[in-house]
Amino acid sequence: MKLGGKLFAYGTLFYFLVATVYAYMSKDPIGTTVIALTGGLAFLVAFYMLFTAKRVGPLPEDNPIAEISDADTDYGFYSPHSWWPLVLGFSTFIFVLGFVFAAWLAVLGFITLVFGLTGFLFEYYRGEFVQ
Repeated sequence: MKLGGKLFAYGTLFYFLVATVYAYMSKDPIGTTVIALTGGLAFLVAFYMLFTAKRVGPLPEDNPIAEISDADTDYGFYSPHSWWPLVLGFSTFIFVLGFVFAAWLAVLGFITLVFGLTGFLFEYYRGEFVQ
């Protein structure tokens, strides 16, 4: 975690340096603001990672002589056969697109979003993958 925090800290310095050079060279307030805010976001992540690294202690990825077996092997549960994330993504796309073009499209997207979310949540309660 210390390495990731340092990388984001270097990113913070880089973005603030780029924002300074960009402000001087272009005189564009919008682009300068965007680059400076990107540096601010990198600072937030760097601060969190470095602060958490002090509290948690050294992790295997911080040890230069660590072995692969030192890492945590439990990554949680992953559903490789599920098609529901595709349904959720498409229905979210339709839902948001409805705000741009037509209200009926947003309603259709919301209905399919609820359908997809229900299917995703109850996927392992029925069918061949019951647990």
